[in-house]
Amino acid sequence: MVKVGILDSTLREGEQTPGVVFNIEQRVEIAKALSDLGVAMIEAGHPSVSPDIYEGIRRIMKLKREGIITSEIIAHSRAVKKDIEVAAELEVDRIAIFYGVSDIHLKAKHKVSREDALRIIAETVSYAKSHGVKVRFTAEDGSRTDFDFLVKVAKIARDAGADRVSIADTVGVLYPLKTRELFSALTKEVPNVEFDIHAHNDLGLAVANSLAAIEGGATIVHTTVNGLGERVGITPLQQIAAAIKYHFGIEVVKLDKLQYVANLVEKYSGIPMPPNYPITGDYAFLHKAGVHVAGVLNDPRTYEFMPPETFGRTRDYTIDKYTGKHALKDRYEKLGVKLGDAELDQILAKIKSNPTIRFYRDVDLLELAEEVTGRILKPRPPEHIEAIISVKCDSNVYTTSVTRRLSVISGVKEVMEISGDYDIIVKVEAKDSSELNQIIESIRAVKGVKSTLTSLVLKKM
Repeated sequence: MVKVGILDSTLREGEQTPGVVFNIEQRVEIAKALSDLGVAMIEAGHPSVSPDIYEGIRRIMKLKREGIITSEIIAHSRAVKKDIEVAAELEVDRIAIFYGVSDIHLKAKHKVSREDALRIIAETVSYAKSHGVKVRFTAEDGSRTDFDFLVKVAKIARDAGADRVSIADTVGVLYPLKTRELFSALTKEVPNVEFDIHAHNDLGLAVANSLAAIEGGATIVHTTVNGLGERVGITPLQQIAAAIKYHFGIEVVKLDKLQYVANLVEKYSGIPMPPNYPITGDYAFLHKAGVHVAGVLNDPRTYEFMPPETFGRTRDYTIDKYTGKHALKDRYEKLGVKLGDAELDQILAKIKSNPTIRFYRDVDLLELAEEVTGRILKPRPPEHIEAIISVKCDSNVYTTSVTRRLSVISGVKEVMEISGDYDIIVKVEAKDSSELNQIIESIRAVKGVKSTLTSLVLKKM
């Protein structure tokens, strides 16, 4: 039977993403969100790095003692006694000591022999254990370490008091078969200790390698929200949690809370999720091709591996040149418009004759239906409205990512980042007030938009 849990390192590995800095309040809020999500362990940071990280961990531990945070809290540490002492002061649940064990790291970074490395590992793990905390040892660059020496490293860490050993694929070079073989061999050769997988994503294989490690006997997977981390990051929490549920039937976190945590970390990190990001991206459950939409409308399982409701999401589909008659009929029925087959065929022909239009909004569909049927399906307010919309973004959001999302909204003619009380100015044109309202709602729906102020253009000189 598979046994596995999630360690989230957004506050440690995640903050090592270039350009990402969390302040103390953000660190605490993210930790609370991760605990509410149900992760088994939170790697809260390396307290010796800076005073703000130290203070963040101190506040997180206060919430842990108050029962507000329930996850195990881990402090990171070099294999240095001073680091260990600083971590122990905070009375964390576990100290995680890391040391590069490949020959590359021993020669180029540590400049020590294998024998010296084993001695340092034993001494520092034992020293941390003497402070009355649980200890994990991380074999940095373990994936490029001679296997026999890696076994010695794991055994000496275990014998010195570590109950967990993490194998780090530091430069992301493993592939699934090799990962499974590595962990299967380690769990056989080194009993009475549990193994973690810390998979970097340099080759895009972090999720696959983490699943293979689980098959090989790893019981904890290291993740970050949105896959943050050094270079291209490590195993994304959302993806591995969904994969573990699908393949092993284990809900390692509360899946319906993933979207909230992903949005929170996107906001505070300033690193936007691409719309096609798995599980929590805008397009994760948005269908386009006519055959796909027809299948989903008949039975969602045709093109969805799990229901979006599992993740607190809803499904939708776009209307454009790829749309089929089935989807078009369904969309009009949702708008309260009943059309015959011949009318639907005419509308579909008009849609397919305009291949450059990215998607048709509901107001566009109503206009097409009016052209084909001759019926008035919506009121006719004044023609052509121009407006200037001032946009205020959430604090610490990456403004340029919001700007990019605003620029692709239909009706938006120009987008400018500005200084002052507002962050962005958007110039829009609409056929009528109804369309203007839709544009404004589309702007407000963009992640990172806090508030808007709309000014109508009355005259142009």
